[in-house]
Parts: sequence; structure tokens; C-alpha cells
Amino acid sequence: MTATLTIENLRIAARHGNHDHVLVDGVSLTIRRGRILALVGASGCGKSMTCSGAQGVLPPGVRVTHGEVLHDGKPIAPQKLRGHVVATILQNPRSAFNPVQTMADHARETLRAVDKLDAGWRSRTLDAFDTVGLEDSETVLRLHAFEMSGGMLQRAMIALALLSDAPFLFADEPTTDLDLIVQARILDLLDDLARRRNLGVLMITHDMGVVARLADEVAVMENGRIIEMASTRDIFDNPQRIATRELVEAHMALYPEVA
Repeated sequence: MTATLTIENLRIAARHGNHDHVLVDGVSLTIRRGRILALVGASGCGKSMTCSGAQGVLPPGVRVTHGEVLHDGKPIAPQKLRGHVVATILQNPRSAFNPVQTMADHARETLRAVDKLDAGWRSRTLDAFDTVGLEDSETVLRLHAFEMSGGMLQRAMIALALLSDAPFLFADEPTTDLDLIVQARILDLLDDLARRRNLGVLMITHDMGVVARLADEVAVMENGRIIEMASTRDIFDNPQRIATRELVEAHMALYPEVA
């Protein structure tokens, strides 16, 4: 049976005075190993909030008011989920790295967080850097974030995610602020890793080009709710909801040659 990670009826709210302002309303998603699920929607619809809420890393004043996460059908606490079951790739990698730490420092910190720091940390990190296509990995270990390009930093972040050996990966807008050539290479890398390592991937994006290139299934979000879920082919060929049609039509208007 394919291993699964399920976000079940997640509700997230921000407290305003005596009232809750609902940000994510009853979201349910199932991520399967070896497959890529794209969570799409306009900016501000709740995609990243869903990802953060599932992992228990919400900003101050925002909280989960209902719902749970299940790993192979069994409830799992956020602290057991982060790093152990789910690794995360964030958007804008330059802001995710400590500027005074080297990549070696980040690797040790990552492994320490998931109780896997041992004498073999260096060779495992070099292997991870090689896997994601970082050339001269020994040199990369000594670099700081400001000495690396955006594409190198995104590959480094993916490598650090792989160090945890987590079976699931949340990728939140992983190609934001990268040029088109680097974007394509990062997407190809994620696709290859998902298939070869049997990772279950939740790809959070507003870019339907990313969806068309990578996703097996698509969940469309609007105003904090999932309004449509289907295979990628069905989403593009036969969208059912207005918001879904608008996303597809906007993509086709930008790239008419793929229509």
C-alpha cells in the first residue's frame, strides 16, 4: 500500500478581539509517496498557511482551531512531523540561510535537529550536494549564503531537506525569484528526486506552468477552501470552477503555444 500523509479538515484562524478570523477553512489533502500534488490558487488564498499550520509553525496570533495530520492513517503531532516525516523547501532561499554560517554549519544544524548528527555527517552532506548537482561540493561546504547564486542556494536547500531522509516534501513556491533557465533545472531536479526517491511532494504554487510540468494531481484553493481537486489533465482540459478556469486561461494566455 502506498504510504500517505493526510491533512484532515484543517481550520486556521487569527484572533481579532473576541472573534476568530478564519484563514483556512476545513482543508483536507492527501499526499502519496511517489506522486506530486500541487496546491494552487491566487496569492493570499491560504496555500502557505495550510503548509505552516500542518507543521505547527504558524505566526504569533494565528492558531489551528480544528483538524489533524495523519501519517498512514495514524495521527501525528507537528513536532514529530517536522523534519522527520516532512522536509520543507521554502521560497526565497536567500532569506532562509543564516548569513554568518557556512553550508557545513547549516548541514550540522539540520542533522542535529532530526537527531542524525554523527561522525558521518560530512560524507552524507557531500553526497546530498552531489545528488542535487552542486559541483565541487567540498568547496560549497565552506561557502556562506552571500557567496552563492540563487540557484545554488535553492539546490543547497533541497540537499539539506534530503539529509533528513523524510518521506514527504513540502515545496513552497520553490522557483520564486529564479531566472527561467534555473527554474527549469530546479523543477527537473524536484521531479527526478520525487520519482527516484519515492517522495510524496506537496507543491505549493500559483504558477500553472509548474503544475503542468510536475504535478500528478491538483487541488485548487480559493479564500481558504479547497474548491476543486482532480488530475492535472482534468484540471487543464475540463476545469469545473470559475477560479480554476481563470488560472488555466491566464496560463494559456501567457503561453498560447501549449494550448
